Amino acid sequence: MKNILSYIEQAGTRFPDRIALADETSAYSYQEFLLLAKRIGSRIGKLGVRNQPVAVFLDKTPACAAAFLGVVYSGNFYVVLDSLMPTDRINRIFETLHPAAVITDAAHREQAGAFHFDGEILPFEDAAVYPVSESFLAAVRAEMVETDPLYALYTSGSTGLPKGTVVSHRAVIAYSQWVIDTFDIRETTVFGSQTPFYFSMSVTDLYSALRTGARLQIIPKKFFSFPLMLVEYLNRFAINTIYWVPSALCIVANWDTFAYAKPERLEKILFAGEAMPCKQLNYWRGHLPDALYANLFGPTETTDICTYYVVDRAFLDDEALPIGQACDNCSVFLLDEAGNEADSGELYVRGPFLASGYYNDPERPRAAFVQNPLNLAYPETVYRTGDLASYNGFGELIHLGRRDYQIKHMGYRIELGEIEAAVGAAEGIGACVCVYDAAEDKIVLLYQGEIKTDVLSEQLRRRLPEYMFPSRLIRLKVMPYNANGKIDRAYLKAHYQEL
Repeated sequence: MKNILSYIEQAGTRFPDRIALADETSAYSYQEFLLLAKRIGSRIGKLGVRNQPVAVFLDKTPACAAAFLGVVYSGNFYVVLDSLMPTDRINRIFETLHPAAVITDAAHREQAGAFHFDGEILPFEDAAVYPVSESFLAAVRAEMVETDPLYALYTSGSTGLPKGTVVSHRAVIAYSQWVIDTFDIRETTVFGSQTPFYFSMSVTDLYSALRTGARLQIIPKKFFSFPLMLVEYLNRFAINTIYWVPSALCIVANWDTFAYAKPERLEKILFAGEAMPCKQLNYWRGHLPDALYANLFGPTETTDICTYYVVDRAFLDDEALPIGQACDNCSVFLLDEAGNEADSGELYVRGPFLASGYYNDPERPRAAFVQNPLNLAYPETVYRTGDLASYNGFGELIHLGRRDYQIKHMGYRIELGEIEAAVGAAEGIGACVCVYDAAEDKIVLLYQGEIKTDVLSEQLRRRLPEYMFPSRLIRLKVMPYNANGKIDRAYLKAHYQEL
């Protein structure tokens, strides 16, 4: 099958009355969900465009996901816009995106009116009741090929301009098949969805669920500030599988939530997006020892993930968790600074998981999507991740940090992640991050926790060599997080002197 819709329709045929997506206030069966998507797709069809971007500007709800598929039914690709994103940033995105239309609802119509673009604003409420045109949908399907774009996700770019990573049907089909096979996703799976739809992690649970007849239960963001309510929500909807950023898992551990209530049905705990501290992982494993735990790793440019590690042994609190091995149907290798294959170096990825490139940005891909340097005999594009890794004694990949997290300080090459791992293992640390001020040549540690700076400093003296010791330790009452639920490193680096 050449597009993702065929797989979802197949699940809909098998399980028409099973809930596909739900949140606190709404739920759609597979039959209802696909009908809504077809209605939206038929309405978009009136625009008369093909393989063009259509932006979706809605809150994270089941209806929002139906709008995604509605765009796909119309023969176009969707672009997710955060409903809380500042209008100025959206307009910067639109400078290169030039969407054919923006789908939004009455709650966001006024803000959408301030967007700078020449396309049409489509009211979701109208599209949701538009008559289905089976002839139009069939004609679109007949022309589709697997390399057609499915979506574009906009992330921050190194130049300060957002970059739109374009991902094809083929990439999502190949990637979601790996997820389904590796973690045994089936119709009895109930995902507890934490990540925003504009974050690549959401692709994992959304499409592996829709392909198998599973249920995606959206968790309200507010519950991640109230861990006991979060556990109650997991139990109320019998959630058995989660794929969260580590910061969300750490909140549960740091509040000792399981001393008061535990998830009753949780069987699989997957995480990605940032390093998972072993201290908090050990808390989860100690209270839920029979669950499967897996560390997933990869950038948006590999659909979501390229390597993974299923936790199969004990780790000390100050150890680094491996990122494991390449996913099936995906290949990775390491190159040193001289461009030679090595046991330690920059991580490269090849295979069908790769994105197609960046939308309307012909120059940027040349530095990231490159000819395979290990194979010059025929054209083969690989992706330079910018991540540094090495192999441990078990033959597993260990993430050493980003190239831009590696610093040179006092004549030494230092990975800030190594300092963070040492800090995270200290008693009384809830979260931490290191930033480097190149102008001042200072390593700055910012942390949240009960431990005082002088006590932490004494502990770190026993854990870190002098050249890795932070120049300044800053204790925060609250650690700032970005919209994806990860620690906001950029904000801390820019504003640490004010804290």
